[in-house]
Amino acid sequence: MPYQSITVAPVTPVIGAEVSGVDLTRPLDETQIAEIKRAFAEHLVIFFRDQPVGHDDHIRLARYFGGVHIAPSTAPWQVPGVPEVTIIHADENSTFVAGEDWHSDMSCDDAPPLGSILYLHTIPPVGGDTVFSNMYAAYDALSDRMKAYLDGLTAVHDAVLGFGGITPEGMKLPRNSHPVIRTHPETGRKAIFVNRGFTTRIEGVPDIESRSILSYLYEHVQHPQFQCRFRWQPHSIAFWDNRCAQHSAIWDYFPQRRSGFRVQILGDKPV
Repeated sequence: MPYQSITVAPVTPVIGAEVSGVDLTRPLDETQIAEIKRAFAEHLVIFFRDQPVGHDDHIRLARYFGGVHIAPSTAPWQVPGVPEVTIIHADENSTFVAGEDWHSDMSCDDAPPLGSILYLHTIPPVGGDTVFSNMYAAYDALSDRMKAYLDGLTAVHDAVLGFGGITPEGMKLPRNSHPVIRTHPETGRKAIFVNRGFTTRIEGVPDIESRSILSYLYEHVQHPQFQCRFRWQPHSIAFWDNRCAQHSAIWDYFPQRRSGFRVQILGDKPV
């Protein structure tokens, strides 16, 4: 069925689409909201160009999909007075960047965010792309024997892996267990839900087995056939589904500046 109020151009056959014909600095009507939700479900990550949104606009877009997720681990980077918005910034003084390892945002939380909306207003002259990978496709590509093995297993996701050493001393960081294979609450499809950024071990199996299986899955989800790559422009937005996609922010632009803001949407406990 064609879209009526927006234009949706797929980036690859398996993940990603650019959405145009909409102004996110203004409230959206019901048709626009419904069609953006449809594009989000179909493509897992959607991109918008030339959208100089303010914090209120950014939060409004998130609230079309649910409440705002305020992750405890990101408190040091919240906009003062606007805890819904996290600062995403790197420059010549940075010693790390957020999200360089493949990950699903805040999978360490008890109920990880449904999705993340990243707006960048300043980008380097070249570089700083973000790569996304389809976890439905990665699961579907597993052998039947591997699917049977992973079914019912859980894994530990620990914020210390992603945030230890960069958060204030003594700050309590979340640690939770989630299914290795989760079922998307809206589509009913299965997706791989372990990631290099937060997952520390598979529970109920020997350590060497856990390390080997996780290593295999981490390599598997990075296969190019599951991916799309987004080249940022000033005032672009990427909006991805953390329940069925992973991403990696490529830090190839040091010492150039890359700066913007992120808002996340409340999710549910993975099953």
